[in-house]
Amino acid sequence: MSRPDSLADIRRLEELAFRGWPALESRDFVGWRQRLSCGYTKRSNSINALRINARCNSEVIAALEAPYLAFGQTPAWRLTPLAPPAIAPLLAARGYRTIERSFLQVCPLQAGFTADAEVKILPRPTPAWIDAFRTHSPVPPQHAETMQLMLAAIAAPAGFAFVEEAGRPMAMAVGAIEGDHMGLFDVLVMPHARRRGLARRVTESLYAWAWGKGARFAYLQVVATNAAALPLYEAQGFRTAYAYEYVVPPPTT
Repeated sequence: MSRPDSLADIRRLEELAFRGWPALESRDFVGWRQRLSCGYTKRSNSINALRINARCNSEVIAALEAPYLAFGQTPAWRLTPLAPPAIAPLLAARGYRTIERSFLQVCPLQAGFTADAEVKILPRPTPAWIDAFRTHSPVPPQHAETMQLMLAAIAAPAGFAFVEEAGRPMAMAVGAIEGDHMGLFDVLVMPHARRRGLARRVTESLYAWAWGKGARFAYLQVVATNAAALPLYEAQGFRTAYAYEYVVPPPTT
């Protein structure tokens, strides 16, 4: 799948991304999916449409937001092309605002991607990997346990890329394979290691690893304003399949 040709293709990419970065709990309700993970990352704590004819009215909005409010969280709506057309104006009329726009991008893999000898691809996150991620992501202390639970929930085969130099973490990323697709998540280069091509080396090592596992496409989710990452992904062959937005209610006084 190089680009989605239909809502069915988008739904497949959505399901791949849901499983690639799993929420601790998911609930389906009248065509929507609530993803709940104690507030750690918007991807895993958001309301997502599963079909364009999902029910859409004030009562549904209240029911979908209720679990987040019960946990003291601000409900976040992740509006993709699968969202029913009525939901955006309905939320806007209530004063909801967009806080972030992102792209889901897809790239056909090829045998030409080569693994870097300095990039380790681990089958599970080691204590050193977790410590580096928690330190440099950064993960708020209250989310450290949730983060580890979510990483442990990524189904095999998963690859946790890691580069160290003299015992210091330099760069890392996560790859999650399902079928012929690999999801790329959380590419991170430490401040002291930037401008050395490590983002390219880490990601292309994961593409080579995934190719060896039978994956023929990669997908990722990137914030639309990420000026550092977008040129790299474009050079690697990624193209935007669709955009989506996070929309939240106005702050309470």
